[in-house]
Amino acid sequence: MPSQSAYIVAARRTAIGRVGGLHRNRRIEELCAPLVGVALQDSGLEPAQVDELIVGNATQGGNPARLIALAAGLPETTPAATLDRQCGSGLDAILAAARAVSLGDAQTIVAGGAEAISMAPWRVAKPRSLQQLPRFLSHEPGSGDEREGPAHIESSEALAAELGIGRAEQDAYALRSHLKAEQAREGKRFIGEIAPLRANAEEARDQSSVAPDFKDLAQQAPYLPDGTLTPGNTSSLHDGAAMAVVVSKSVWASLGKPRGLRLVAHAARGTAPDNEAAAPIEAMQKLKAGFNGYRPSDIGVIEMSESSAAQAIALIRSLEVDEDLVNPDGGALARGHPFAAASSVLVARLFTRLARGENKGPPLGIATLGVAGGMGLAALFEAV
Repeated sequence: MPSQSAYIVAARRTAIGRVGGLHRNRRIEELCAPLVGVALQDSGLEPAQVDELIVGNATQGGNPARLIALAAGLPETTPAATLDRQCGSGLDAILAAARAVSLGDAQTIVAGGAEAISMAPWRVAKPRSLQQLPRFLSHEPGSGDEREGPAHIESSEALAAELGIGRAEQDAYALRSHLKAEQAREGKRFIGEIAPLRANAEEARDQSSVAPDFKDLAQQAPYLPDGTLTPGNTSSLHDGAAMAVVVSKSVWASLGKPRGLRLVAHAARGTAPDNEAAAPIEAMQKLKAGFNGYRPSDIGVIEMSESSAAQAIALIRSLEVDEDLVNPDGGALARGHPFAAASSVLVARLFTRLARGENKGPPLGIATLGVAGGMGLAALFEAV
């Protein structure tokens, strides 16, 4: 069966909240179900027209997508599936939806990522002997019974050392991310992207920290002895969700061909786990090769999940693009990293920049990120 194009006709996200902050009392279905409703309303489609719901999540356990589907008022006959590719889960869910639509298996799928870390179940390691006590496991990306260490920190430190990315350069990048996010808030560029879950101002803005000054950043202690990565130039785990409505070409046409995004190409690439920080570079190289190449001048915007300033700087250098092209409204260093939802937030950001006309450059945009365990994802979209 020949494949067809898949289109994103709506994309929304919640405000990103600190763990124990804005969304501290919201279960995952309470966080995400209202977002499904808002995205469908934006698209002009009814719940009964949804063929499936796909949600990326890494901390909940079970199948939270089904809980979200029922809480969102989708018919009981609508199936729901949960995917877990750690930080890449939300984008992976959207790509899975696009593949199903492209193959003709579905006409309309709602997909994205959700992470309610504040309400996530505790993870406890089973004792291996009578002498060993149970111990709690972290929700940090990639953590588990054997790997509780900050592998992403160590990987970014190695990448920074290899490429000569010093502490001052990382701190300066982090500060610029905060300033860009602050300018975007002041310019009201997140209106229409963030769906407030309640009618108050707090729900309409990310619960990010106030932009620090360079002196504050320079005084923060590194995670590792003699290291360059600090809490100020790395992102922290947050709560949040972002969902998109993915439709076939025929549904897109029936809606009047609204402004949206068309998936052009995508790539996933594995690397050595200790080379995780370089994974977005590997994924971007695979994307470029699979798409028969594209020039930097073809790309209007790149949204990447800034797990660290070092990783972001490395990607910018490898792509040989202007830094202003990457995360023009700030990234995860400023707004936080909602784990499995982080990658679908990137798609919501692309929708705002490209489909809603915030971007004035070329109509192509890329979402890319590194994934815990040594993987990278990249997806190329075109504004239509």
